[in-house]
Amino acid sequence: MAGALDGIRVIEFAGIGPGPFCAMMLADHGAEVIRIERQGAEPDLRDPMLRNREFIHLDLKSPQGVEQARDLCRSAHALIEGFRPGVMEKLGLGPDALLEDNPTLVYGRMTGWGQTGPLAQKAGHDINYIAVSGVLNSIGREGEPPIPPLNYVGDFGGGAMMLAFGILAALMAVKNGGSGQVVDAAMTDGSAVLSAMTWHHLQTGFFRDEAGVNLLNGGAHFYRTYKCADDKYIAVGAIEPQFYAALLAGLELSDDPQLQAQFKQGLWEQNRQKMVRTFLKKSRDEWVQTFADLDACVSPVLSLKEAAVHPHNIARNVFQARGEVVQPMPAPRLSGTPAEIRPGGI
Repeated sequence: MAGALDGIRVIEFAGIGPGPFCAMMLADHGAEVIRIERQGAEPDLRDPMLRNREFIHLDLKSPQGVEQARDLCRSAHALIEGFRPGVMEKLGLGPDALLEDNPTLVYGRMTGWGQTGPLAQKAGHDINYIAVSGVLNSIGREGEPPIPPLNYVGDFGGGAMMLAFGILAALMAVKNGGSGQVVDAAMTDGSAVLSAMTWHHLQTGFFRDEAGVNLLNGGAHFYRTYKCADDKYIAVGAIEPQFYAALLAGLELSDDPQLQAQFKQGLWEQNRQKMVRTFLKKSRDEWVQTFADLDACVSPVLSLKEAAVHPHNIARNVFQARGEVVQPMPAPRLSGTPAEIRPGGI
């Protein structure tokens, strides 16, 4: 069955991280993605982000290679590149040239800082981009250095997925009679957008602009992780009163009057200490059994390898082994035009 993006051709200029992830998302949903690799490069075909691709090797430092790339872009609907601002222009492959060749081309640009601004030419990584967007400051424990959330927030959430959305929005504009255009996807911009709800809470006085003291960043005793007797962890997210009541029931703490004051912030630290001591009485999996029949928003903190064999994830085929490569399967799920890893893909 053809995917939702069947018939869409995307030219991907080889890069790492968010660019390939964006291309993977489009390819999973049926787009034809042609990845231009530099001469002599050997892509690691164990990398799920390179699935569902065609590969072509070009020397973009030669006039012939540049012309071949331009020719590919003449028949494309979209392009993905992740070089520093100005690099594609120096190669003769900037948006002015390619949009002149192909006026309906969607030219997707993936950077950390964006195409403009005083930091546009500065080096950086995910941690730098989410630091400047204000996101990193709120992640971590109170009084301790902020903790980088791997590179999920900048590279992938604020970068790759924003670029994928921007490309699809621009393709819709073309379908509706518009011209091609440039999509300037910056990880700083995108991670800032991800913090929209937090900005609302900040401006209504519900959020303190610091780590480890708020409802959703570890301050509340009912929304955090706890170590268990086996040094594994349990995740608790019992915000609503009915779930919190079930949490206390499972912990056999329902009669504690101090814990009954769920939202009294002055008691959060004392209540946390009580729950710390309680969770240390059993192993993680024993607590999973305790809460199996309770709707208390309590879950095991699984390693990646454990997640791949969790019954829920198996039932939904969230992960799949293809040869020696275990990888997350395409998402989201479309009922009529499902995404897939096509024959010959990783």
